[in-house]
Amino acid sequence: MSRPKPLPAALQHWAEQRIGPVVSVRDASHDWDRSRVWALEGESGVHHYLKVSPSVKFFTRESRAYRHIVPALGHTRAPHLIDSRAQDLALLLTAVPGTPAKQLGLDAADWRTVHQQAGALCARLHEAGALDRGDRVEAEASLNAAADGAEKYLARTGDRLSQDEQQLIRDHAARLRRVGQVPVGFIHGDNQPRNWLWSEHGLALVDFERSRPAARVQDFVILATSQWADHPDREKVFLLSYGRELSDAERQALRCLTALDAVNCLAWGPDNGDAAVTARGRRTLDRLMREDRP
Repeated sequence: MSRPKPLPAALQHWAEQRIGPVVSVRDASHDWDRSRVWALEGESGVHHYLKVSPSVKFFTRESRAYRHIVPALGHTRAPHLIDSRAQDLALLLTAVPGTPAKQLGLDAADWRTVHQQAGALCARLHEAGALDRGDRVEAEASLNAAADGAEKYLARTGDRLSQDEQQLIRDHAARLRRVGQVPVGFIHGDNQPRNWLWSEHGLALVDFERSRPAARVQDFVILATSQWADHPDREKVFLLSYGRELSDAERQALRCLTALDAVNCLAWGPDNGDAAVTARGRRTLDRLMREDRP
């Protein structure tokens, strides 16, 4: 575990001007050095969160999402933005009830319920907000942009991948450019159980720093590699509540995107000491290698 990060006094003062006196502060950051999130408790016991984004890009994406996209999820289904402070990349948010689903040891039936609600929330998010001209250009270019990352990730993996594995990644990047038109919209960008808060009130989504205009199928990549590969029942209930099956083009895109996710994991995971991310990448790549054999 990393050391607790202290909340800067200037940010606490800024928060207190908006929510009143803070009586306790708890470091709620993820266990990586660029994550900076604090849980704030007020005098009346009301909780809020103060987040400092790791970059201007993430701050811009998340503050925009909270203002224009996230409200479509509903009052209790995501935090709401109270205020933002651009010079410090700071966001002051309401708290929503729940614990990340991945931490709860859910049984098979509970997992299906969680995925069912996640599918419905994902549909609301994907359909929220009209894409302006710039958004649509970005969204329609998102699959090519993902394919463009293949060589960068391959260079970072060094000798961790065999020649055959490297060729598989290049082949899937090339296929991704040829899948044709797929539905686009605003995506969450990190749609997975660590960002799904589960409680007796139902499911809520958090952490929108990767939200952006993109091919909607990109929101299913981590689920496909970490949840659905061994539990097709979860995928089935998710898509049922999402409101439609994936098109053939989306299925092709999803397979290609899982290959790119694998090489990204195998580049980032070892360099950052993240065994879980590394294992996800290796598992996905091994599966694709088996399935691609004649």
